[in-house]
Amino acid sequence: MNNQTAKALTAALQALSPSILSLQNESHMHAGYFEGKESHFKLVIVSDAFEKQRLAARHQTVYALAQPFLTVNGGMVHALAIHAYTPSEWVQLEQTPNSPLCASRR
Repeated sequence: MNNQTAKALTAALQALSPSILSLQNESHMHAGYFEGKESHFKLVIVSDAFEKQRLAARHQTVYALAQPFLTVNGGMVHALAIHAYTPSEWVQLEQTPNSPLCASRR
């Protein structure tokens, strides 16, 4: 499986010095999937950089780093589900949310 996009996106997100970074390719759960496609990702990231940031600001921070990989900029990533936590929030979290199957998948 080609995972160049995932590797490049993971490398870009290292700018946040995450204590936890999990990037899952969920393309297979969506319509139009073919083997090796990297278009839909679920990101779980825990970083001190999110302290004192509201959820919207955390997403903006991640999107700024992911911008070169998004389809609006000619990249391959169509969807990025972001789950951004501070270390203290992560300790209290029981589990990360599951991603739904795309309704139009056949």
